[in-house]
Amino acid sequence: MPPRKINLVEAADAKIAKVFDPHIAGDVNDSQAKVAKFGEAFDWHAHDHEDEAFLVLRGRIAIDFRDGPVELGEGDFIVVPRGVEHRPRSLSLEPVVLMFEPATTLNTGNAKSELTVSELKRL
Repeated sequence: MPPRKINLVEAADAKIAKVFDPHIAGDVNDSQAKVAKFGEAFDWHAHDHEDEAFLVLRGRIAIDFRDGPVELGEGDFIVVPRGVEHRPRSLSLEPVVLMFEPATTLNTGNAKSELTVSELKRL
């Protein structure tokens, strides 16, 4: 049987009901591709031991850093190095973002809050 194909934007619309609720799209060795819809503003946090990559699939987002924001639109990609404090937020209604990170990465990194998701669902 061939691997399963997923249209990530369609799957996000069908299966992700709330913002900042990452879902696993697939496993790649010891890492995962995760998809989420972004909301108004996430928690300030850092990942002490993991780099985190973001690819905007639909809409616009900003990733705030302590020295200023970086805005991203559809097709834009950024890697946030480990240890760098950041805060993702939407610039359009529920943008869809693909994230690449080690499977053990907690979405809120070193900050625990009501937005922390420890048990991820799959698309």
